[in-house]
Amino acid sequence: MRPHRFLFLLLLFTCAGTGAADLSIGLAADVSSLDPHYLNVASNNAVASHFFDTLVEVDADGHLIPGLAESWRTINPTTWEFKLRRGVKFSDGSDLTLDDVLFSLDRPAAIVNSPGPFTSFTKPIKSKRVIDADTLQIVTAQPYGPLPLNLASVFIVSRRAAASATSEDFNSGKAIVGSGPYRFVAFRRGESIEMARNEHYWGTKPAWDKVTFRIQTNDATRLASLLAGQTDAIEAVPVADLQRLKHDARFRIEQRVSWRTLFLQLDQGRGVTPDISDSHGKPLTRNPLQDKRVRLAMAKAINRNALVEHTLEGLGIPAADLVAPGIFGHADALQPTAYDPEGAKRLLAEAGYAGGFDLVLHGPNNRYINDGQVLQTIAQFYSRIGIRSRVVTLPLAVYFGKLRAGAYSVGLLGWGSLASDLALRNIVCTPDTNTGAGTWNWSGYSNRDVDATINQALAETDQGKRAKLDVEAATRAINDVAIIPLHHQIVSWAMKKGLRYTPRVDEFTFAQQFRKE
Repeated sequence: MRPHRFLFLLLLFTCAGTGAADLSIGLAADVSSLDPHYLNVASNNAVASHFFDTLVEVDADGHLIPGLAESWRTINPTTWEFKLRRGVKFSDGSDLTLDDVLFSLDRPAAIVNSPGPFTSFTKPIKSKRVIDADTLQIVTAQPYGPLPLNLASVFIVSRRAAASATSEDFNSGKAIVGSGPYRFVAFRRGESIEMARNEHYWGTKPAWDKVTFRIQTNDATRLASLLAGQTDAIEAVPVADLQRLKHDARFRIEQRVSWRTLFLQLDQGRGVTPDISDSHGKPLTRNPLQDKRVRLAMAKAINRNALVEHTLEGLGIPAADLVAPGIFGHADALQPTAYDPEGAKRLLAEAGYAGGFDLVLHGPNNRYINDGQVLQTIAQFYSRIGIRSRVVTLPLAVYFGKLRAGAYSVGLLGWGSLASDLALRNIVCTPDTNTGAGTWNWSGYSNRDVDATINQALAETDQGKRAKLDVEAATRAINDVAIIPLHHQIVSWAMKKGLRYTPRVDEFTFAQQFRKE
């Protein structure tokens, strides 16, 4: 054999044995935009995290860790100082500087007609001061403890690439110049996102040369893709197929309790509520949900262990708090309301509803794990204590709009947060358009003592003291039955054998956290 031919074959087989490391992942939710400041929704943010970094990052357990900022500290109650990581480059090889950081913190406010703005994360900022090339001080209008967590949601883009860019420039890839572990290759709306390893990345180099996210919102399609080998992994494993995959030697399942808490929101703000009537269908002239005894009866009527074991097929744990265990400010001493149907009946009788009443339960049918079935199970529990219930479910987009408008008496909601005070501010605080409090409090619940404790927690920059205030606020709200916690979801990923994944509490799917065994 000629020497040059032998060399050619040697190279050929060497390349074949160390082929490019490609990864294909099936996503359960659509990705509507690659502009990292246009729409604050989990599916968009998860993909953006591959192209862009934030000053502060969140690890798989929901804890804050250094990102583009190597460290941060408080100078005084309204001034935070962040030290920028040196030597970071964008995917085009240019340097990332504080000028890019300043531009990125200002950009969310400049996005016109955002359907889900990022301005809630930057609103507390009053001013910014550059101390030197690596040091940025951020001044808040008032003391604000969660500022580092807020900054974990604001992606840093290149001023040069994004200064005059539109959202469509990001979708085409023209403006995607980031410092994240991957660089843009292609975006086919409704179909796929392709990316390649960013060789300029400052952190640990990703194991994958190329990653393809396939948008597969249909459960059957996503599962079929995995079974056929068209994808290497999928998120949001369909509940009905989970056990089958667990017992299939070709695949591996990764799971964890997520940050998402499912709860019932009860109309407490109106004297008359639309979905409650007597046994003859006549609307009640007095809203029973305004009586704490009725709310507590409804909490006691639910067998959470049965709900988790049977309706969710084990994909949850009973909830006592608005945030999951391990999340900042979780009230560890709170216990899920014990199942006590007889006690629930006594409370209803004490409140003047010994004969019960008719109730319509509303919720989505395409958002949470077995959401429609969860409501049907709760309806059965309620009927056993005299609250004769029926269930109406709708597509998420329709449901949220109607719930927000006050069309329902009882609604099923889910919420994920990395801090208790932030969750409480959105769900439990008295609604206030001036401050943004109570944005998702569509129940009309109001307790000024709870409000005061939440606001005190948000203003505390000593994180130990803040956590204690979070626990105090949550305990007060739960004891007042501001909401009825149901369960914390357990989320699942499936992947072919030979892969491992570090499951995240925030339910995000990050390609860089997949690795070969």
